[in-house]
This record gives sequence, structure tokens and C-alpha cells, in this order.
Amino acid sequence: MPGRPTWSGSLQISLVSIAVKIFPATNTARQVEFHQIDRKTHQRVHHRNVDEHGEVATADIVKGYEYAKNKYIEIDPDELKKLRLSTSTTMQIEQFVKAEELPASLFDRPYFVAPKEDSQAKALSIMRKALQQTNTYGIGEIAFSGREHLVAIGAPADAKQKGLMLYTLRYEDELRDSKSALTGTKDVAVDADELSLAKKLIDGSTSKFDLSAYKDDYEAAVKKLVEAKRKGKPLPEEEPQPAKPKVVNIMDALRNSLAETKKPKRAKARATAKKHAQRKKAA
Repeated sequence: MPGRPTWSGSLQISLVSIAVKIFPATNTARQVEFHQIDRKTHQRVHHRNVDEHGEVATADIVKGYEYAKNKYIEIDPDELKKLRLSTSTTMQIEQFVKAEELPASLFDRPYFVAPKEDSQAKALSIMRKALQQTNTYGIGEIAFSGREHLVAIGAPADAKQKGLMLYTLRYEDELRDSKSALTGTKDVAVDADELSLAKKLIDGSTSKFDLSAYKDDYEAAVKKLVEAKRKGKPLPEEEPQPAKPKVVNIMDALRNSLAETKKPKRAKARATAKKHAQRKKAA
């Protein structure tokens, strides 16, 4: 597996110890990045470490915790290094939970889990199969990148994928109370006919998920803009926004939407193929 592992240590499940290493399952390098440049000189703007007295040498910079307004406790990097938590080398599984007990809002970043050595592959495969058949996640904590992470480890959704999946989870104090955002949202009674139409709409639009069918259109548009400016070509025009249908009420909207889902599959396939071709051309 390419690259350096994010974390390497022991996966501890009761008395079972498996040497593993984890790797990021996401790729951020594909994103378009911009630098700040001077509009007049067209040169890149560099940021320097300064305080009110001037520039500060890198060797003189330490971390500081603000315990009161403009009052800090200085923490030296060597002091942080001495805080060697056991979770920096050992992932102790504290409990197992059913997958449905973990709300989607808890999940943060995904990682691949691989055996550290070939001799650990069988033990990892046994746990993978057990987690898969019981539909459970193992919950524990590991420390990397300067902090401790709550994690869930389980079998990959793709049965053909090797190893395990690990997800960093958000701690309770990282989650906002929904009431703060949903204050004023009322519970509204739902009519049986409205619900029936909504369910039919969902049933008619349900299909197997294909991740490759979805592309980041904004990234493609930015790249197209950059390329046009680089080559001195006309800038791409803004795409027209689709017209919003004029619907009197939710029942009419549901009926019209349901009618759309009942169009011949061949016509739908042509429309989907055309959309994919346009995205590919834009990329």
C-alpha cells in the first residue's frame, strides 16, 4: 500500500492483539488550490510570523494556551512529546455496537486498516468476517496528528475489499444540539394520501447507487476557467438555471414528480448518458 501509514500499532480486542497500520481513505490532492498573489506584481504573497515587535524566528515560537484575555501558558514541543498516551501505539476496543446505533453525524474521516505483517492477516480476516456477519463496529480510541480520536472499526461495505475500515468519530461535545438550529420548526400532520404519493415517488426513483456517476462539477468548472484564462480563450459562460416548475401545492408537486419517474426507461437512460457526457467534456 503506497505512502506512509497515518498510525501504526496494535489493535487490542480483549486478549487478542493484532499489529495493524491505517492509511487515509480519502484524497485531497485532487482539489483545486489557489495561492494569494499581489494584483500589481503578480507575485505570490508570503506570510511571515510576526508579533507587535516584528518578525519572530521559528525557533522562538512555542504553543500557548490562552487561559484569560491575552494571558497564555507556554507549552514547549518537547513537553507535548512527553505526553505519550497508550493510544498512540495501542487501539483498545472498549465495546462493540450495532451499526444502526451510530448516527451518520458521528462519522468524520475514513481510513483503511491493513495487517502490519503477513502473519497478522489471518487474525484480521477472522475479525473482519465476525464484524461483517454481526453488523457491528468496534469502538476505541487512538492518538495521532496531535490529538486523540474516538474511532469505529468495522468490515468494508464492499465484500471484495481487503482489510478493515476505520472511521474517526466526533466526540459528544463536538456535536451541536439540533434544537439550536431547528428552533421554530413545527411538527406538521401528514395526510395519508400525501404520504402514499411520497413513498411511490421514492420507490419509483430508487436504484443501485453508482458513485462514479457523480462528479464535482465545481472543480471541473474551476479547471475549465483556469485553462481558458491560461490560453487566452473566451471565459466559459454561466450555465442557465433550470426553470422552477409552478406548483400550487405539495400534492401537485408529488403527482408531477411521480409522473416524471414513470417516463420510459430508455428516455431516462439517454438523459443520464447525455448528462455524463457533458460532465466528462467539462472535465
